[in-house]
Amino acid sequence: MLHDGDGPSPSSRLQLPPGPWPTVLDCLCARFPAVARDIWVNRFDRGRVTDASGVVLALDAPFRVGAEIRYFREVPDEASIPFAETVVYADAHLVVADKPHFLPVVPAGRFVRETLLARLVRRLGNADLVPLHRIDRDTAGLVLFSADPATRAAYQDLFRLRRIDKRYEALAPALPALERESVLVRRSRLLPGEPFFRMREATAPDAGADNSETRIEVIERGGPVWRYALSPVTGCKHQLRVHMAALGAPIVNDPMYPVLLERADDDYSRPLQLLARSLAFVDPLSGKERRFESGRRLQVVVTRPPT
Repeated sequence: MLHDGDGPSPSSRLQLPPGPWPTVLDCLCARFPAVARDIWVNRFDRGRVTDASGVVLALDAPFRVGAEIRYFREVPDEASIPFAETVVYADAHLVVADKPHFLPVVPAGRFVRETLLARLVRRLGNADLVPLHRIDRDTAGLVLFSADPATRAAYQDLFRLRRIDKRYEALAPALPALERESVLVRRSRLLPGEPFFRMREATAPDAGADNSETRIEVIERGGPVWRYALSPVTGCKHQLRVHMAALGAPIVNDPMYPVLLERADDDYSRPLQLLARSLAFVDPLSGKERRFESGRRLQVVVTRPPT
C-alpha cells in the first residue's frame, strides 16, 4: 500500500453527483462500493482526499452537490516496472517524455504509481501535469504533457485542430502492396470490439463513414520484416495496430491484433515493435517550430522455446 512518504502522485477528480449523503465520505463509499469504508477513512486521515484547490478535507466534510474533489487512488502491492522514461524537454508550459514499453501513461486498473504521469509528477514536483494525448502501454515513445493550466487549451487545440505532426515507426511483415508504391493509405471505420478493450474494423452490416486514416510508408525493406513509418491522420484507439493487422501485416509482438494472446503482466520478453518516433508543431505561444525525436530504437526480440 502507498504511504505518505512515497511523495506526490496524480489525483483522480470527481464532481459530486446528486444524492442524499450527509458527508463527502458517505458519497464516496456509495459511489465506489468496491472500496471498503475503512480504506476511505484511512485516506481522509492521511490527507489524500482534497477539494479542487488542494485543501485537505476533514472526515466529516459536508456533502455538496457539484463540488469537485480530488482523491488519490492506491493499489496494494503494485509491482515495479523495470524500465525508465527520459525527459526530452521541459519548460514552464510543456514537458516531453520518452516512454519505455510496458509503462502506462496514466493511472488505470492495477497501475497507479507505475505510470508515466505519476513518475513525472514525482520527478518534476508538478501536480498540474496533464497528458495532451495518449499512447498505449505496449507502445514506446514520445508523450506531450501540459505543465501549466493557464496555457493548456492552446496546446490541446493542436490535437483538436490536427495541427501536430505525429510520426510512428513499426516493424511488421512485408506488405506486397508497397513493393513498388511508396505510400499506402488505410481508411476504415473503427468500432469497439470484443473484449471491450479491443477495436475492430466495421463490416457491411454496421459500416458507416470512415473515422480513421493512417498513412503508411516503408523505411527499410528486406527480409520477412520491414520497417515502416506510420502517420495517423486521425486518433482512434489502437488505430495503427488495427490497420496494420487488417492489411495482413500485424506489428511484431502485438498481443491483441489480429488475435488476443495470453501474456503475464511481468512478461517483458516481447515488446510491441511500435514507437512514437516524433512530434512536430508550431508552438501556439511563441510561434516557433518545434520538433522532438525519441531516442529509442525498435528491434525484433527473438525468443527461443525452452529445450
